[in-house]
Amino acid sequence: MSDSARQPRAERASPAMAQWFAMKAHHPDALLFFRMGDFYELFFADAESAATALDIALTARGEHDGAPIPMCGVPYHAAEVYLARLIRRGFRVAVAEQMEDPKNRAGKGPIRRDVVRLITPGTVTEEALLEGGRANLLLAVAYDSTPLAQSGRGRRDAAGARPVGEAVPARPSLSPDTRLEVTRPVGEMSLGAAWLDVSTGLFVTAALAPAELPALLHRLEPAEILAPATLSLSDWATKRAPESAPSPPLIARRRLAEAFGAASLEAFGSFTDGEAIAAFLALDYVRSTQAGALPRLTRPSPQGRIGVMALDAATRASLEIQRARDGGDRHTLYASVQRTLTQAGARLLGTWLAAPLTDTDEIAGRQDAWSWLIANPDAATRARAALRSAPDITRALARLSLNRGGPRDLAAMRDGLGAAAAVHAALDGPLPVVLANARTALAPDPTIARTLTDALTDPPPHRLEDGNAIRPGYDGDLDAERNLRDDSRRVLAALQLDLAQRYGVASLKIKHHAQLGYVIEVPSAAVEKLRVLPEMTLRQGMANGARFTTAELIELDRRISEAGERAAARERTIFATLVRTTLDHAERLATAADALALVDAAQSAAKLAESGTWCRPVVTNGEEFEIRAGRHPVVEAAIAGRATFVPNHADLSPDRRLLLLTGPNMAGKSTFLRQNALIAVLAQAGLPVPADAARIGVIDRLFSRVGASDDLARGRSTFMVEMTETAAILHQAGPRSLVVVDEIGRGTATLDGLAIAWAVLEALHSVIRCRTIFATHFHELAELADRLPRLRPHTMRVKEWKESVVFLHEVAEGAARRSWGVHVAELAGVPAPVVRRAARLLASLEKHGGPLSDGAPLGALPLFATPSEELPPASDELREALAALEPDRMSPRDALDALYRLKALLAVPDAAAT
Repeated sequence: MSDSARQPRAERASPAMAQWFAMKAHHPDALLFFRMGDFYELFFADAESAATALDIALTARGEHDGAPIPMCGVPYHAAEVYLARLIRRGFRVAVAEQMEDPKNRAGKGPIRRDVVRLITPGTVTEEALLEGGRANLLLAVAYDSTPLAQSGRGRRDAAGARPVGEAVPARPSLSPDTRLEVTRPVGEMSLGAAWLDVSTGLFVTAALAPAELPALLHRLEPAEILAPATLSLSDWATKRAPESAPSPPLIARRRLAEAFGAASLEAFGSFTDGEAIAAFLALDYVRSTQAGALPRLTRPSPQGRIGVMALDAATRASLEIQRARDGGDRHTLYASVQRTLTQAGARLLGTWLAAPLTDTDEIAGRQDAWSWLIANPDAATRARAALRSAPDITRALARLSLNRGGPRDLAAMRDGLGAAAAVHAALDGPLPVVLANARTALAPDPTIARTLTDALTDPPPHRLEDGNAIRPGYDGDLDAERNLRDDSRRVLAALQLDLAQRYGVASLKIKHHAQLGYVIEVPSAAVEKLRVLPEMTLRQGMANGARFTTAELIELDRRISEAGERAAARERTIFATLVRTTLDHAERLATAADALALVDAAQSAAKLAESGTWCRPVVTNGEEFEIRAGRHPVVEAAIAGRATFVPNHADLSPDRRLLLLTGPNMAGKSTFLRQNALIAVLAQAGLPVPADAARIGVIDRLFSRVGASDDLARGRSTFMVEMTETAAILHQAGPRSLVVVDEIGRGTATLDGLAIAWAVLEALHSVIRCRTIFATHFHELAELADRLPRLRPHTMRVKEWKESVVFLHEVAEGAARRSWGVHVAELAGVPAPVVRRAARLLASLEKHGGPLSDGAPLGALPLFATPSEELPPASDELREALAALEPDRMSPRDALDALYRLKALLAVPDAAAT
C-alpha cells in the first residue's frame, strides 16, 4: 500500500492538522515539511518514512480518530542537511511555510501556511543539495508522431499528443550496466527531449530516435526524468508526474514563446513538435515545483543531431568516462584529466568529455585556447590566481532569481565580478578567438561591482536573519536604527549591574526569553528577597530560581525590540533592492560566469599539457588514426609513483585500418584498446592527449566493447549480451566510426566462437570499412591477413625466461604463438597439481592439433591419465593390501574403512595440506 493510501482522513482534525490534510491532498506523493515554529514537522506515514530514512526519533503529537498521531521533526535552521539526505534517497519534499508572524497577526485561528515549493531531485538549487562539479539535470521526453526521417523541425502539429506518465529520480539508480528498453507505440514515432538545469539556467532540446535514448541518458545522467507512461525505463526508479496531460504542440510552442517573451518559438531556432512538447513539460514541471515562479533560464536551444561524437550506453560504461563501474568517479577519465579550479569549470569539462565534438574548427578553437595559456605562462598564472577565488556565480544567480538567495549569494556576485575583472586583465595581448570572446564577456561592470562592494559586509552572514549583512556606512537610516538598538543594549548591561548592586544579588542576570522578552533571573536563594519588593513582578518560577520584571525593564525591552525590528526591516529592504539590481544584470553576469568556466577548463587542459608528456593532437576531416607512444590516462594516473606506464603506437591509416591484436591475458590488450578509444574522446573534446604525437580523422561514432557482463535480470547470459552489443555495432557503425572490441566469440563452443569472430572481422573490414582494433584469443584469425588486405596482425610482446614468461606490455606487429593461459592460471594461484595437469593436457592437444582434429580422437588424449610424478610409487605392503580386498563381500562401511587404510599406506597428503 502506498503512503498516500495509508494517510488518515481529515474529519474531526484540529485547525492546524486541517491545514496539513489540505496540503497533503495536493501533494500525496511527497513528504510534507510542515513549519511549526522553529521546526519542520512531519505526521502520519510521512513521519514514519522520514524517521526511518533520517534515523531520527519517531514520536507522537496529539490524537486523531482516537489514535496517537505519529510525528517527527527537524530544526528549521538545519533543514538543508536533512533535505539532502531525503532527496538522495529519492524522496520528493513539499515545504509548507508560515506565511505570517505569530507576534503580529490579528485574530484567532491557526497561522496561515502555504506550500512554497516542491523539492525534487531535478529541481534543487541549494548548495548543500547539489554536487558542485556535476550538472543537475531534469530531462523531459515526449513522443513526436512524425517519423524522425520525415519530420522537419516544427513541420506540423502532432494530433493526439500522449500524456506524461512518470517522473523518474534517475541518478541514484544509474549503473554502468543499466540498459534501457524502449517500447514504441504503434507507428514509427520519434522522440523529443528537453533538459534543463534549474541551478545554472541551462535549457537544451534534441530530436532523437527511441533507440538513441539510452545513449542520451548515459551521456546526461539526469537527476530526474519526465517520461510518457508508454516509454519503459528499465532500471530507473519511477515516480508519478503531475496528472495534467501535455498541451498539443501548437499550444506548447505558444506557451514556451510567452515564457521567454517572444512572439514565436522559432525565434530561438527550429524545433520538432516532440522537442516543443518536451520543453514545455519540463518548464511547466519546474513552475509547479516553485509555486508558480520560474528560475532564470536561458532560451531553449535546439541541439540538433550533428556535431557530437555518438557514444552508446555500453561504450560509456566500457570506457568509464565520467562514472566507474563501481558507481564512483575516482578511476575515471574525468578524474584523470580534471585540473579545474572552479565548480563551474569542472561542470564544463565534464560536458566536453561527455559530448566530444565532430567539428574540426570548434575542436581547434578549444585547442588554441589552452595552447595560448601554455605559451603565455605569466598570463596563465595570473588567471589561475583569480579563478581560485571565483565562486559559483550561475548557481547563486539561480537562487537569487527564485527569491531564495542569501547574503552569500549576493557576495558571490561581488566576488565573481572581481575574479572576472582579474581574469580579463590577465588575458592581455593577441588572443585566439575563443579566449578573445571570453575576455569580452569578462569586461568589468564597474556599476554593479562597486554597488555590491560598498553594500555588503565581508564575509557576509549565512542568513539575512542573522543580521549585519549590510556594511556600516552604506545606508544612514540603517546605521541610525542600529545605533539605537546597540545603545539600548548598552543601557541593558548597565541596568543589570545597577540592579545587582541595589539588591545585593551578585548572580542577578538580565536575559532574553523567547516568550517573556527580557527578564531578571535570580537563583533560589534570592527569590524571597525580590518577591516582597513592590516594583518586582514575578513572571515565572523555575526549579533553581525565578524570573522577574519591572516597569523600567518592560519599557527597555520594548525600545530594544522595536529598534531591532526596524533595523532588520531596513536591512531586508536594502537587500531586496540589491537583489533586484543584480537581477537586472543577470544576463551579463551569466555570460561572465560562462566565460570564467571556459577559461578554467582551458587552463585545466593547459596544466595537463605543461608537463610535456601530453600533446596537442591534430584532428582532421580525413580517415587517419595515428598515435605515437600513446598511454592510458586512467591507468597511468593510478600507478603513478609505483610504476612506469609502457607507451604504445597505434596506426589505423586507411591502408591498415583493422588492427588484429593477439596475445596472452594480463599482457595489456584491454588497456591498449581502451587507451586508444579514450585518446579519441580527449582529442575530439578539444583536450590534450597522453601521447608523443597524434593525428586523428574525425570519428562520428565510437564503439567500445571491452570486458563482459551478464544481464540476469532480463534472462540474458554473458554471451547473449555480447552478441546483442555486437549486433548494435554491425547495424550502426559506418566508415567514419572507431570500433574497439575484445574477444568476440567467447562464452560459446570454440568453433562457434571462432566462426562468429571470423565473420564479424570480415564485416568490419570489407562491409563497414571502419577503423577497428580487434583483440582476440583466436590466433588462427591472423592468417586472414592474406585475404583481408587492410588487416594488420599485432601481438602483445612477452619474454620467456627460466621456464616462465615476462609480460612486456608492448604492442608489436605479428601474431602470438601461444596464449600463455596456463602460466596466467599459475600466477592467479591455481593449485600446482592442477597447473601441471593443464600443462600436460595442453602439450598433448597442441601435438595432435586440438581435441577434434582427425589425428587426435578423444580416446587418444590423456583425459584420465594421471601423471606419474603426482603419486609416490606403490609399496609391496600396499599391493598386498589391495590384492586382499574382496569388493563383492564388503559393506559400504567396510569399503570406506578399507579406503582409509589404503590411503594411509600410500601416504598421500591431505588436500588441505597440499
